[in-house]
Amino acid sequence: MSPVVIAWPTMSKASVRKIIHVDMDAFYASVEQRDDPTLRGVPVAVGHAAKRGVVAAASYEARRFGVRSAMPSTTALRHCPDLVFVPPRFDVYRAVSHQIRSIFSDYTPLIEPLSLDEAYLDVSQNLREIPTASATAKEIRARILSETGLTASAGISYNKFLAKLASDHRKPNGQFVITPEMGPAFVGQLSVEKFHGVGPVTADKMKALGIHTGRDLRERSLEFLQQHFGRSGAWYYAIARGEDDRPVRPDRQRKSSGSETTFKEDLICPTDIEAGVRAMADDVWAWCEKQQVFGQTVTVKVKFADFQQVTRSRTLEAPVVTREHLNDVSISLIQTLYPLTIGIRLVGVTVSKLRTGAPARQLELGLDGASG
Repeated sequence: MSPVVIAWPTMSKASVRKIIHVDMDAFYASVEQRDDPTLRGVPVAVGHAAKRGVVAAASYEARRFGVRSAMPSTTALRHCPDLVFVPPRFDVYRAVSHQIRSIFSDYTPLIEPLSLDEAYLDVSQNLREIPTASATAKEIRARILSETGLTASAGISYNKFLAKLASDHRKPNGQFVITPEMGPAFVGQLSVEKFHGVGPVTADKMKALGIHTGRDLRERSLEFLQQHFGRSGAWYYAIARGEDDRPVRPDRQRKSSGSETTFKEDLICPTDIEAGVRAMADDVWAWCEKQQVFGQTVTVKVKFADFQQVTRSRTLEAPVVTREHLNDVSISLIQTLYPLTIGIRLVGVTVSKLRTGAPARQLELGLDGASG
């Protein structure tokens, strides 16, 4: 695809950010296929095929069968009986992520990692004197392929919200630009499910209010959106107009690390729910281990089918320093909600009270400090 030159029709170039969102294509699974040629072209799931296993990542071949991350392994195998499971190698993924981060740093110091496989880059300063932000993204993607053997997709725009939307538009191994003059119209034609930050529950609520597209959202007043969506109303009002003032924040200090997922269907089976909790805990653990930052408080968040939301927390005697320990604590917290009388729409896992560096040994699982 030929680079698209970003135009700045109503604003000076100095006043408009040039943001790139880089997203690796099926990162964990692609690393496994790169390193094992026998896996290329076949449906691959990173995870364990055991009864209580969960899919951490799926190759594009597997996704065509409906296999996705956070899916119980037994469900994934029903979708795709020929699915090949490979155990995760987080040390390898972290090493590759570090390679990619080093490439980014040649173009800008303003890098905001979102996970091992995606990040925002603010290239407004144009340190390498490349003519356009889209040409910069193209060069970054070419270097990633050359130096790691992996493909990446990129979105280029004047804010983070639109850059992330744009990176999905040409996946895999492509890029897309949303200029300031394109922004509102691009958002207007999208269905609300496509908006990052609008999950299935919120999308259903919007549709019940007659809001199906970004254009419908833009036609609602700020007061209307705040009335129906509370504090999120102002955010929806802004993004419907293609507006997002959040800067790219490099090396920001975090007070917690969390991950959550909304299920496509309400779940009531403990095995399926716990598979989702494990997937979220594994995602959190990957960040903690990479950053060498460990949390002492573990919180599990649950949203039920009737939109009621509860949390369960436990503060331990020492930070959690193994993935297995984080999984055990998270599962023990979700189990305090059993037996269920209503399905669960969403689960999330967060660690807080963060400390840099791990203690010399892992203490026994503490049971005090639970809260609702």
